[in-house]
Amino acid sequence: MRIPEIRKDWKANWVLYAMILPVLVFVFLFNYIPMAGILMSFERFSPKLGVFGSQWIWFQNFKDFFTSYYFGRLLRNTFLLSFYDLVFAFPIPIAFALLLNEVRNKPFKKAVQTISYMPFFISMVVVAGLLIDFLSSTGGLTAIIGKLGGPTGNLLGMPGAFRPIYVLSNIWQGFGFGSIIYMAALTGIDEQLYEAAEIDGAGRWKQTLHITLPSLANTVVIMLILRMGSLMSVSFEKVLLLYSQSTYSTADVISTFVYRKGLLEANYGYSTAVGLFNSLLNLGFLVGANALSRKFSSTSLF
Repeated sequence: MRIPEIRKDWKANWVLYAMILPVLVFVFLFNYIPMAGILMSFERFSPKLGVFGSQWIWFQNFKDFFTSYYFGRLLRNTFLLSFYDLVFAFPIPIAFALLLNEVRNKPFKKAVQTISYMPFFISMVVVAGLLIDFLSSTGGLTAIIGKLGGPTGNLLGMPGAFRPIYVLSNIWQGFGFGSIIYMAALTGIDEQLYEAAEIDGAGRWKQTLHITLPSLANTVVIMLILRMGSLMSVSFEKVLLLYSQSTYSTADVISTFVYRKGLLEANYGYSTAVGLFNSLLNLGFLVGANALSRKFSSTSLF
C-alpha cells in the first residue's frame, strides 16, 4: 500500500484506529515490555542489581535444570497430564455439540446449554475446595467409589488417582463452554445441504457423516493446533491447589516447579530459565502441528 493510499485509509477509518489504540498500548505494556525479563534466564539474577546489572552466566541455569533430579519427572508429569487431557477432554465438546445440534426442542436445548456452561464460571478455588471435600477419606465421591470396588481413603493423596481426577474434573468444567465454538460452526452450515441429502434418502447418521463432520473439520483442526500450542501448559492453579508432597511423583509439573523455585525460593534466574524452556516446547508443538496440518490438509494457522 502506497503512502497516498495509507493517508486516505487513515482519514476514512481514523475512528477505528483510535478504538484499537488502547488495546495496542495494553499489549505493548504488559506483553512485550516484560519480555525483557527473559534475560534473567541467562543470569544469576539479583533483585538489587536488576536485569541489566546481574551476573551473566549464559546457559548455566538451563544446564542445571537439564541435569537435575526433577527434569525427567517434571517433563513426564507435564506431558502426561496434558496428553491425557487432550485425548479425553478435547473430543467431548465436539461430541456434545453434535448431540445438542440434533435436539429440536428449543427450551430444552437452551436449558441443557445453560446448565453445561455453569461449571466453567465457578472459581477454580471453589472447584478445588469441592474436590478436596468430596474426595477426602469421608467424602461422598470416595464412598461411592469404594462401594463400586475402587480405592478408599483420601483419593487426592494417592499418586495414581491424581491424573484421572485432574482430567475428569477438567472435562466436567470445560465441555459445555468448549462446545460454544463448535455450536457456532454448526449454525453456519447451509440447511439446503441437509434438505438435498434428505431428498436423496440420507438419514441423520449419513447426514452427520457426509455433511456435518466435513463442515466442522476446519474448526476442529484449528482448535487442535491451538491446543497443541499449549500442550505443556498444564492448569497451574488447579494442580497447585490439589497436589501435595505425597503426589509429587505424578502431580508436580513444570509450572508448579517454577512457582516453588521462583517465588518460594527466590531463585529467579533459574525459574525463568525453566519457564522459557517450557514456552519453547509449546512453540515447537505449535509449529509442528501447524506444519503437519498444512501438509496433510488445507487448514493451518500460518
